[in-house]
Amino acid sequence: MANFLLERTVPLPLDEAWRRVTRWQRHGDAVPLTVVRVVPPEPTREGTLVVARSGAGPLVFDDPMEVTVWRPPRDGVTGLCRLEKRGRVVLGWAELEVRPGPGGRSRVVWREEIRIRFLPSLFDGVVRRSSRYVFGRALNRLLRQP
Repeated sequence: MANFLLERTVPLPLDEAWRRVTRWQRHGDAVPLTVVRVVPPEPTREGTLVVARSGAGPLVFDDPMEVTVWRPPRDGVTGLCRLEKRGRVVLGWAELEVRPGPGGRSRVVWREEIRIRFLPSLFDGVVRRSSRYVFGRALNRLLRQP
């Protein structure tokens, strides 16, 4: 399994940073060759299924993720969302945390453990580096765009 951590401090209030990183369909816009659907549609809650369909042509797969923790930030308290990956190809989990940062800003933390089924652990370094790159760019884009 490959673990990675992304952290960003942004000049946004907690609730706006949370809104930007948990608008699931926008993740599809931020990650190349990916479309995201949510079942059931908004509002997100524990049990919501977020399905990222990635790839092109015959190399397409679904990455279903179930929201197992849903605690939006409230009254200056840290928000946390945990997604458990339930797919046939991608396994693991992801956590999105939004907490108070310095000077009224927000600190966004994305932690993920990812495993590609049938891919030997020898490739964990490649998976880690490529995931940090792809999801780091996605996180930047999500936080920049209202």
